[in-house]
Amino acid sequence: MSDAHEVQEEWSQMVEQMNDAVADSLEQNMKAQATFVESWAEAVEDSVPEEDAMAEGFQGYNRAYEVWMDAAEQMFERTTDAAQGEEVDAAEYRDIWLQSANEAFKEVMSTGAFAAANGQLVERMMEMRREADDVSQETIAQLGFPTRDDVAEVGERLVELERRQHAVEQKLDRVLEHLEE
Repeated sequence: MSDAHEVQEEWSQMVEQMNDAVADSLEQNMKAQATFVESWAEAVEDSVPEEDAMAEGFQGYNRAYEVWMDAAEQMFERTTDAAQGEEVDAAEYRDIWLQSANEAFKEVMSTGAFAAANGQLVERMMEMRREADDVSQETIAQLGFPTRDDVAEVGERLVELERRQHAVEQKLDRVLEHLEE
């Protein structure tokens, strides 16, 4: 009787571990979805895209959500398989989530709303870069160092001087040729 009791105990422990694993997986799934939605919302928060782009963005999010739900279903199925005695490699769980994450992000990133939000983000970053560049040029000038504009002006003057020098050399060569004749 004690052997049957030990088997029952081991089975109960294994089922409890599997239940904990499923609960942890679902919790991670929900956290990943929440993070995904937050980052998506941040990407489009300052922009109000056109109605079509907004609808497309929501469709992309819905497709991504379906991918996450499919992943949760696959996780549940593999956990059930493991509970029924099938050998399930832990790497399968990781692969399911990685593939799902890639597919979900692809669904959202392929929308026009995401592209518009990224375009606005890049535009803002370029604007910030220009502003930072202007500030650094002003600071350099205030410190008495030559700015990029100063160096560019010197370069233009050097090119002009070289052009004039070349013209003078050509005229000199013609004068010398006439004198030698």
